[in-house]
Amino acid sequence: FEPVLLVADPSQEDDARSRVPAENVELLPLPIDDSWMRDSGPIIVTAPGGGRVGVDFRFNAWGESFSPYDNDAAVAAGILEHLGIERRESRLVLEGGSIAVDGDGLLVTTEQCLLDPTRNPELDREAIGAGVGAALGAERVIWLGQGLVEDADTDGHVDNICAFVEPGRALLQTVPDPGDPNWAGVEDNRRRLGEAGVEVVELELLPHTERDSGEPVVVPYMNFYVANGALIVPVGGMDPDMDEEALGRLAGLFPGREVVGIDGRVLALGGGGIHCITQQIPVA
Repeated sequence: FEPVLLVADPSQEDDARSRVPAENVELLPLPIDDSWMRDSGPIIVTAPGGGRVGVDFRFNAWGESFSPYDNDAAVAAGILEHLGIERRESRLVLEGGSIAVDGDGLLVTTEQCLLDPTRNPELDREAIGAGVGAALGAERVIWLGQGLVEDADTDGHVDNICAFVEPGRALLQTVPDPGDPNWAGVEDNRRRLGEAGVEVVELELLPHTERDSGEPVVVPYMNFYVANGALIVPVGGMDPDMDEEALGRLAGLFPGREVVGIDGRVLALGGGGIHCITQQIPVA
């Protein structure tokens, strides 16, 4: 669907080359600690006067939750240097999975993540919102309350619960059972989006897989990647009927795009999804 820049640690370069096609895939060897490019990679935006700028937010491994992370903290700069795109360093700690934008000046995030004291403890909500908005060109920031209860590693990233279908119209993860531990949080998020004037489309389907220990792990369909002419969606594989229904509904929301389901269980067991492991590069 589009050219891919694949970042691989130099120690795995040969293995990576043997696993991917040479056509349309460029391999970039860079030292990395983990694979979640959405969070550690640069967020590339189009400048008002034209051209591209890569915003390099500080990365501290989800609030110092994992170590080491020195390589991941430097990977954005390495990617931008390789691409020849201007780097704009930000003093804010921010992971790309903690925000969603509609491409028309609107940005959504969660208080649970961006206001967590392990991110930017010296700044209040107003300062963080203003800083993120200025860095990315967002005119308005909508604060949701929290992410999924199961998403403890990232402190509730928004990319598991909310994604824009088009400007001003958001797809929101909900749950059908009032007894679900996510019920109160998703209802609050729905209220906040509605009060902000955003049209809400609900997706109440949320598949689970499990670890060898029996611990349940969510595989949110919401954690998809929007490619050129396609939508790449993680599926759980444990309930094929649910997967088929979700893919069909997403196809209706993204007309003109081929919806492709990819087994998301391995990524989910590692704490993420398709969106988490990718980061778009806008065309020049």
